[in-house]
Amino acid sequence: MPRMEDILSLPVQDPPCAEFSAAHIKWEKVEGGRQGGDDIALIPFARVDDFVKGESSNAECPASFRIESRRKRSEGSISKPRVDGYLEYTLYWCSYGPEDYRDSESTMGDGSHTKPATGKGSRPGRRHMMRGCLCHFTVKRLYTRPFLALIIYNQRKHVDKTGAPCHGILDVDAVGTRAMYAPRISEELRQKVMSLLYIGISLDNIIQHHAEVVQGHGGPLNRDDLLTRNDVRNMERIVRNSSYKLHADDEFSVKMWVQRHQKHVFFFQDMSSTEPFILGIQTDWQLQQMIRYGHSGSVASHSTFGLKKLKYPLCTLLVFDSSQNAIPVAWIVASSFVTQDIHKWIGSLAERIRSKDPRWRPNAFLVDDPSFDISFIREAFQCRFLLCAWHVRRAWMRSLLKKCCNIDVQREMFKHLGWILYSTRSGPNADNAVEEFMQVYVDQCIFMDYFKRRWLPFIELWINSIRSLPVASTEPLAAIESYHLRLKSKLFDQQYANSYTRIDWLIHTLTTEFHSLYWLDQYSAETGYFTNIRDKSFLTNAWYQALLIPDVDVILDEQNLQLAKVISQTNRSLAYTIWNPGSEFALCDCPWSRQGNLCKHVIKVAILCKNRQVARPLLASQVYRQALLTLLQNPPDDPLVLEHAILRVSRLQQDIKGLEDLSNNGLLQPSPPEMNTQLESFSIWPRF
Repeated sequence: MPRMEDILSLPVQDPPCAEFSAAHIKWEKVEGGRQGGDDIALIPFARVDDFVKGESSNAECPASFRIESRRKRSEGSISKPRVDGYLEYTLYWCSYGPEDYRDSESTMGDGSHTKPATGKGSRPGRRHMMRGCLCHFTVKRLYTRPFLALIIYNQRKHVDKTGAPCHGILDVDAVGTRAMYAPRISEELRQKVMSLLYIGISLDNIIQHHAEVVQGHGGPLNRDDLLTRNDVRNMERIVRNSSYKLHADDEFSVKMWVQRHQKHVFFFQDMSSTEPFILGIQTDWQLQQMIRYGHSGSVASHSTFGLKKLKYPLCTLLVFDSSQNAIPVAWIVASSFVTQDIHKWIGSLAERIRSKDPRWRPNAFLVDDPSFDISFIREAFQCRFLLCAWHVRRAWMRSLLKKCCNIDVQREMFKHLGWILYSTRSGPNADNAVEEFMQVYVDQCIFMDYFKRRWLPFIELWINSIRSLPVASTEPLAAIESYHLRLKSKLFDQQYANSYTRIDWLIHTLTTEFHSLYWLDQYSAETGYFTNIRDKSFLTNAWYQALLIPDVDVILDEQNLQLAKVISQTNRSLAYTIWNPGSEFALCDCPWSRQGNLCKHVIKVAILCKNRQVARPLLASQVYRQALLTLLQNPPDDPLVLEHAILRVSRLQQDIKGLEDLSNNGLLQPSPPEMNTQLESFSIWPRF
């Protein structure tokens, strides 16, 4: 039996399951001291909430542990801390105790009252719950090891002072009553009801839907199945009375929100004379989606949104579900460009994810800004990188449509811009291609002024990044653009124009209404409920819509690849024209594309061109080819090195052919993250 001074020698236990209970832990009993005879164990502090949730899910005694008391100390406040000294001390107690009102329930009507043993009053609204349960445990965040939590289980059994079960199925008196179940609804059900309320679903419809769900699995099985109108009405009142403006001063309001929602904040840095403001937000649901879809999948950044309208720009991290729709899994609001301070928050986010699933690792990270320092992302996520140029394409296209009236000139300029970005005609010197472009279209002075002001200072950075990093395919780009449009339509509604300069409004809107839209999308897709109220315009992105267009509706002249036509799916007498088909900078004359968006017709033609191998190679493929040609034009002088190089190239050619065969048969799996990391750090061959 260890003594309290030996606790740091105990093993740190981190069960692999998402939530765990006392049954998953090997307990040690303490010898001597105030905790003599108590069960103790060490777990990562980041997993305390998982333990509390697991303990609340006890099959024999469902419970809800409340925080009975809490104390905190600041670092450096103690010169010689005890081995069990704490930074944070939290006492959790079963909500069915410690007071016992079972005997007084029958005498409540005659005015007699019994003062609770703890002297804390009658706990308004909890009297009917109190059954004298003594189950409680203490959590200490250790002063000398802040990343560890010491759990001291003072009483593990849900019993009263006589030692008899006082709630759950083991309590005979509780059978057939609510005391069989947990006293409160779960956080999952609370999230569900709150999301439905934020979306605008009425109380009656929520109750009716819940009754259908309970009936579907054969009747009440737990406290969640006993959801009442009063439960929903209480949450409806919270939604109705909620306000983004917690304080007249925006800065104080944000601090109050952070204090109230600490479990949703993975990083916070207040603004000072030397440090920028940074706030990283991730709800429990977003964390679940990031673990679910990000593992062995792709994570993408959608950065610098609202640069002109919002007080501080917004960065979103996205994952992609089974239908390749983007789901926001983290929001970062920063007063500086997020790329400048990514090293401050990316580690905290990765630690938060791996505290839930140590095996979590994405296959790829998509960056949409070449100034991202990928070394910090590689260290945190240990994956390969792809470059997304979707917003460059979108910005150039929208500007051309607005500033250039001649459609023939629009498509030629758009194609020329693609050549510049992918360096397909400029070779190693991009300046010549830019200069040629500006001379050829010198008469388009409005667009040229915009191009010089907005893009010319950064064009070389983009070109160099495309030369050194693989470029993402159209599939994720369509999903990212769809998210961008949905975010824009929600935040930049004219009714919120007076609130754009407040960060608390942005935080409140994201974490309530906007968050609920994506929760509903996933819930509806998985269960089939509420399909009639989902926003139809964002159900699928352009890539998914392109897959629904039959091949026979594409008119493609393989002898003349200057244009292609796609028959409209809603008006069979109408056909849309796509210029420069198969290229990343193709242009369509459909209404959606004429607004600057990536349309399904462009994507469908690109897919068909690739499958038939009839179009010119994609610009990204031409970058790959140019890199190989550079190698061929500069062979090594040493014959021995040349011999080894030839051998490697031959093997590489065989490997690529094998990968193509697997891909064509649908058998190619994502490469292991370890392999991606090795390939990226292998400096003999350039990264394509």
